[in-house]
Amino acid sequence: MLDAFSRVVVTSDSTTTYVGGSDLEALKKFIADGNKRLDAVNAIVSNASCIVSDAVSGMICENPGLIATGGNCYTNRRMAACLRDGEIILRYISYALLAGDPSVLEDRCLNGLKETYIALGVPTNSSTRAVSIMKAASVAFITNTASKRQMDTTNGDCSALSSEVATYCDRVAEAIN
Repeated sequence: MLDAFSRVVVTSDSTTTYVGGSDLEALKKFIADGNKRLDAVNAIVSNASCIVSDAVSGMICENPGLIATGGNCYTNRRMAACLRDGEIILRYISYALLAGDPSVLEDRCLNGLKETYIALGVPTNSSTRAVSIMKAASVAFITNTASKRQMDTTNGDCSALSSEVATYCDRVAEAIN
């Protein structure tokens, strides 16, 4: 797993150059935006249960067959597994956002996820839809536009952070499909 600093150091080391120029400016920006980044992660983590349960509920509302007999969310055990998977995915998205680097998401969450879901018979279209609902909710919390819950956050534009988390969610959806 690389964070923003490690990534710059590894790149500089591989090219045998000093850290400077655009890399140094990017790190300065990363530090300057640190409180906004922490607020964004906090917004997701503080609302993770709501984000995941709303995503799973939304997915089921759009496809009620999932909770019918034989459906992939039928029985409490399967529903609990669905909620657990959503929580794990969202946790790794928050880790990537905190680090400013998707490698932890790629390495520890997405690597082999599609194959696992196929082996378990999990419908990938429903999983992808749940991730897209989590994406919308996460962006709303980061930009402080969630309709029912406002948070005290650092002043400033959070569009870059909301785009970053949206990109991580898109990576998850692509990995599942």
